[in-house]
Amino acid sequence: MASPVEDVREAPPETAPPREVFWNLPNTVTLLRVLAVPALLAFPWVFTHTGSLVMAWIYIVAATTDLVDGWLARRGAQETRVGKLLDPLADKLIVTAALIVLLVVGRIPTWGLVMVVVIIGRELAVTGLRGMASAEGQIVAAAWSGKVKTVFQNIAISALLFPDPLAGVIPAHTIGMAFLIAATALTLWSGYRYFAAFFRTRV
Repeated sequence: MASPVEDVREAPPETAPPREVFWNLPNTVTLLRVLAVPALLAFPWVFTHTGSLVMAWIYIVAATTDLVDGWLARRGAQETRVGKLLDPLADKLIVTAALIVLLVVGRIPTWGLVMVVVIIGRELAVTGLRGMASAEGQIVAAAWSGKVKTVFQNIAISALLFPDPLAGVIPAHTIGMAFLIAATALTLWSGYRYFAAFFRTRV
């Protein structure tokens, strides 16, 4: 009969979770989007016709990479926890920087401050909501209204960054303000939908 000591077996060593690769292509593209933020903040010091063109194209390229990094991550199975944190953070930073700079240089009039506060406030509120949901094991999926809001928002900011009139004939700033008003309405609507969907599951 084996002694009690002989029956005791060492527990197998715990297997550490595989380490994620940070410097993959999708995360690098996301970081490049973050680098557009200091470039946009320099707009008041390069507030010329050429500077406006450059800033508008920087924003358009940065906004486009939001689609590219997500597609690359899914296609190459390279989704990481760091990437899931950086991607929405990069979006919020670039939108916030662009809106504030447009206010500073007067491309968004003073009365438009209300819209800027609504858009930035909604982004912070939805981020907090997603954090609460994640802590409870829930996922707040992106709604179609939020995606449409993002499209309108990007068109508005791009148009407002361009010189006016664009190419001598296109009223870029009038178009930009129209899309910004629509984006603000969609911001309120999509924000309501996110919060309503979250609290509906708790009733």
